[in-house]
Amino acid sequence: MNSRLIRKLHRWLGLAFSLSVLIASGSGVLHNVMTRTQAPPPQAKPSGGGMDVNAIKFSVAEAVARLTEAKPEVQAINLRGIGGQPWYQIYTQASRTPLYVSAVDGKADPAMDEAYAAEIATKFLAGAAVKKTDFLTAFNSEYINIFRILPVYRFDAGDALDTRVYVSTTTGSVTRHTDQQRQFEATIFTNFHKLGFIPDKDTRDLVLTVVNVGVFLVACLGLALFFATRSKKR
Repeated sequence: MNSRLIRKLHRWLGLAFSLSVLIASGSGVLHNVMTRTQAPPPQAKPSGGGMDVNAIKFSVAEAVARLTEAKPEVQAINLRGIGGQPWYQIYTQASRTPLYVSAVDGKADPAMDEAYAAEIATKFLAGAAVKKTDFLTAFNSEYINIFRILPVYRFDAGDALDTRVYVSTTTGSVTRHTDQQRQFEATIFTNFHKLGFIPDKDTRDLVLTVVNVGVFLVACLGLALFFATRSKKR
């Protein structure tokens, strides 16, 4: 092996890809910091205002019959406690969000999905008043794809910490809880660890692949250089 050529390749490729090594190591340090400064993800535990099961007067079939859709194709039905009352949460093939029919009087309420989400957010934040600020059907720079669940409502508490939560009425739970400080740390980590500052996913994946191949190649050249230049025993 030509040790001089290997040394030059190792030096210049190492210099070219050293930035990625610094970024990766920095994200690793930040990840350890975040495990101590940020609370663990919220439990995927259904929450709401509880319910009086003895108040249920309408069956599932009767509730479905109250929907405005003609012969709806029902996919799933949940029984939710909203405002202390039992409600049927009905998913159909045609509906964008779940439909709600009271199990007490059979009344359908198209605004109940947002009301249910607000109740979940308020209970999670120990009774704090919340305001809906968004309804997400796609991931964005703050609610990224690692949170997996869509659609979700975003509610802001309007406090000094700029607290906000993301709520799924499908799971009946908060899927993400963050604030200004937590999001600052999360944004830095995403930019370092996943090159989140590159908006296009295909371009970002290509850059990550090239960078990792380059680091791998530098490591291989380092090993080759070690064996090529080691002293030989007589």
